Amino acid sequence: MHVTAHLDVDLAAVEATDTVTLMLDLQAPEAVADPTAVRPEHTAIVVPDRSGSMSGHRLEAAKRALIDLVARLADRDTFGLVTFDDTTQVIAPANRVADHGRDRLARLISEIEPGGMTDMSGGYLRGLQEARRGAGSAGATIVLLSDGHANAGVTDPAALRQVAAKAGAQSITTSTIGIGHGYDQDLLAEIATGGNGNHSFAADADSAAAALLAEVEGLLSKAAQAASLLITPTNDVTGIGILNDLPAHAGSGGIMVELGDFYSGETRRLLLELHIPAMAALGLAQAAELILTYVELPALTQHTVTLPVSVSVVPADVAAQRVPSPEVHREKLLLSAQAAKRASEDALARGDYDTARTTLDGAATALAAMPGEAITDAVAAEIAWLPQTRDGLTDWDPGYTSKRLRAEANRKSRGYKGRDQGGERP
Repeated sequence: MHVTAHLDVDLAAVEATDTVTLMLDLQAPEAVADPTAVRPEHTAIVVPDRSGSMSGHRLEAAKRALIDLVARLADRDTFGLVTFDDTTQVIAPANRVADHGRDRLARLISEIEPGGMTDMSGGYLRGLQEARRGAGSAGATIVLLSDGHANAGVTDPAALRQVAAKAGAQSITTSTIGIGHGYDQDLLAEIATGGNGNHSFAADADSAAAALLAEVEGLLSKAAQAASLLITPTNDVTGIGILNDLPAHAGSGGIMVELGDFYSGETRRLLLELHIPAMAALGLAQAAELILTYVELPALTQHTVTLPVSVSVVPADVAAQRVPSPEVHREKLLLSAQAAKRASEDALARGDYDTARTTLDGAATALAAMPGEAITDAVAAEIAWLPQTRDGLTDWDPGYTSKRLRAEANRKSRGYKGRDQGGERP
């Protein structure tokens, strides 16, 4: 894993409180095509919604994608299938594909029929049981698909996020795919965030099938797993802020940020804020230590990378002349745009269209005000996407707009750069 760190400013004024922003770039190695290498066995558990609203093309497209998924797995991989409506059914318990038999799996999938209500938590929790039972050395991946609102079982997004986060700490990744305009984006997005997986918005059944297959491609191209970042502040730091939306928890050694799996060649960009108290002594001061831990695939070798983060304490007149890093500033604005999407989504849910428009306009204006040389392709895409979505607030279906906002914010606020998650695209 290649790791680089950049501070927006590396100078702090003596005897003055300050805040510096640290940008961390992580890049997983590219998978090397070696016909003699044996990749670790993978475990895939798929949990599709089969409630009444899934009947017709949605369920049929999901079934075709599941059969295609099985065809892409190796005989030694583990596959499990759990469906849910108001009850949960284990169609195929976690077992090796060869032991299931591909023809038998295809038949079991083709026989799935739509049912009644939507107890999403029941299906997900049962899928987790199968994932834990079938997880191998490379952990397991759960993909949860739904087109509706959970109306039975546990329906609290925060509670299910915690369940997913606990599983994520055990190398079980959870991704979610929302289909159509009627699903509960709060629930699905929170589960994916807690589970270190992807959340995809699929406007139609075919997009959902594509998103499911994108999950399989990611599963089969994993280069690292169980990645985590421990941020240990020194006495010269009074607080730490994580600007990305990632699972994190405080412990005796600092703050642990869970990063989950990395695909081949994937890059992530994380932003941290370090709050520095007034320091009386001039000179170099270490603000924190970062410890990145991950397991490299296919060798299953654990690696640890340690990075110290330091700032120079200088006289106030010197600190006043510092120029923040344009690259870090740009990334902060991009993350602010994702927060604006969430705020606009919240306003839209309240029926406050004026606030939703104003919020999106403000984010677009802030990005467009950057110097021309600082406007990268990513910034230009945001500058185009934000007003397009603002204009669609009254023209598009509110459910579509709301899910579009959430899926975009979820993808980009977590630091992914270029990961293919399937689903709707701007």
